[in-house]
Amino acid sequence: MIPKLFQWLIGVSLFLSIWLAVLLEYVKLDIVDRNKFTILLLPLYLIIAFGCYSVAVIGYRVATFNNCDEAADELKQQIKEARADLSTKGLKFKDS
Repeated sequence: MIPKLFQWLIGVSLFLSIWLAVLLEYVKLDIVDRNKFTILLLPLYLIIAFGCYSVAVIGYRVATFNNCDEAADELKQQIKEARADLSTKGLKFKDS
């Protein structure tokens, strides 16, 4: 199994090689003549689409993030235990 980074690099390099071949007319297609400007800006369109998708995914995950009340209570208990242990060793705390 190859790492995810290499999968992305292979995909991007494959896309860029096909894009350059079409753009530099190594591959003769009728589509190239009619849509040369769109093909030229295709990587920019894909980067913008990827950015919008990323913002949407992050927004959705933040909106549906669950509160972990049990974990918060456990953490508060561990803090109390650590304070008690450190105070027995002579450390003084400012109560805030």
